[in-house]
Amino acid sequence: MTIIETAKLNGLGPQAYIADILDRIHDHKIKRLDELLPWNWAPMTSETDAQAA
Repeated sequence: MTIIETAKLNGLGPQAYIADILDRIHDHKIKRLDELLPWNWAPMTSETDAQAA
C-alpha cells in the first residue's frame, strides 16, 4: 500500500510504476537503486517509442 500511495503522490500511475520496477530491478546496479524510487523514477523509453519521435 505504501508503494502505491507514494507513486500516486509523485504523480505516477502505480500499475505502470510497479510493473516497470519489477521488470528492471533484477539487473539494476545496487549503487543506483535510488533511481528507482518514485520521486526519481523515469520510465524507460523503448526503441519503438524513440523511433516514433
